Amino acid sequence: MLVGSTFLQLALLPALALGFTEAARGKKNDFDLDSLSLREVGARNTLDWRIWLEKDGQPISFWHDVPLYPSKKNNRIINFVVEIPRWTDGKIETKRSEPLNPIFHDDKKDAPRFVESVWPHKSYPFHYGSIPQTWESPNFDHDYTGFPGDNDPVDLFDISETSAYTGEIKQVKILGGLALNDGGETDWKVIGIDVNDALADLIDDVSDLEEYRPDLAETFYQWFTYYKVPRGDDVLEIVGGKYQTAKYMAKTIQQSHGFWEDLVRGRVDSNEISYNQTSHRDWKKSYVDSKDATKKFKIPKKSKILPAAERPAKYDNWYYLDEDYKLIELK
Repeated sequence: MLVGSTFLQLALLPALALGFTEAARGKKNDFDLDSLSLREVGARNTLDWRIWLEKDGQPISFWHDVPLYPSKKNNRIINFVVEIPRWTDGKIETKRSEPLNPIFHDDKKDAPRFVESVWPHKSYPFHYGSIPQTWESPNFDHDYTGFPGDNDPVDLFDISETSAYTGEIKQVKILGGLALNDGGETDWKVIGIDVNDALADLIDDVSDLEEYRPDLAETFYQWFTYYKVPRGDDVLEIVGGKYQTAKYMAKTIQQSHGFWEDLVRGRVDSNEISYNQTSHRDWKKSYVDSKDATKKFKIPKKSKILPAAERPAKYDNWYYLDEDYKLIELK
């Protein structure tokens, strides 16, 4: 039973639960998607708003309790936490410092953050979110980029034409990835496609996209370099200047899973991350029983959804860049 979720969530959650291809499901899946629901509290577009993930009505962590792989027999299919649905602009993330890592609205200068729409794209041109049970460790410089990680789970953008909503758990096929240098931090952006998309069975790598979606990969490559320009930031560097292959990214994700396991087992500096999890009793430093979590962490007992706050009007506008990726401003 869904607790206090919106009508959209009620309509879509069964699709989430059924969203496996045979390759993704495998012969056995211990993480029952039918048991998931969302606990939402507060008004969207505010800093107090939160969404917790529930399993059998009890809170769990989007980051630490959703398994990385739906099936251990196929490391090219992974679970994906949707934070920002396509064509929306709220900067929604998993809260790394709060118990069980709810989804929240990130802030800048004590106000909710939004992402500018850079012509011709309307805000985020794909579904965007994170890969559970991965970690871009900031404790060392990573081999490929030469920079420390950004202290978050690995990011993924889903290019499928299927719908999505904040808090949804999707299964996606890995197609490749981009290594961003974001302010001197390693920030991988994995490109993937929902296994239920009609195109998913026809492509296995980002290089296959050109036949069916001409220029899409290049367009999104460019978007990641300039999407922060309207807020006054510089163009971002993509280390290596190209997409990495699906094979390479599968190995990179697997490596980041190892970094995450060291984090949750309490073996490394946690960098103020709340790494409580409800899945592994033998990992005693981080384990908490999910039935005790609401009381222990003072999480609201049930959903209480308030009307969304108004977005700043400036985010209704498009921003335009010249050929040198400089913001065009009216004189």
